[in-house]
Amino acid sequence: MDKLQKFELMNKIVRELEDLQNSQTALIEKIGKIEVDNMNGLNDSYLEKNLGTMHGKIAENVDAVTEIFAHFETQRDDYAEKNSAAIAAAEAAAAAEAAN
Repeated sequence: MDKLQKFELMNKIVRELEDLQNSQTALIEKIGKIEVDNMNGLNDSYLEKNLGTMHGKIAENVDAVTEIFAHFETQRDDYAEKNSAAIAAAEAAAAAEAAN
């Protein structure tokens, strides 16, 4: 795998981690809405207990994904900085090849 391919793969992983982070956040929002609906009249103790537990677990996942995302994004940026000349040369070569 050349430096450009590795950099592109790192970019893909960063996008996937960001998507995972967004998905986890959406889950927390949905659970929160169900919790509010339950509190606004239903008051089902089973929902209250289990949704609260689920909310806590997903919040832990969000924290873990956020930490992994930040770490890997920094790693990708450091790689890009250290290999910028090789990446630029590979991109130029790929563009020239595509033009032919």
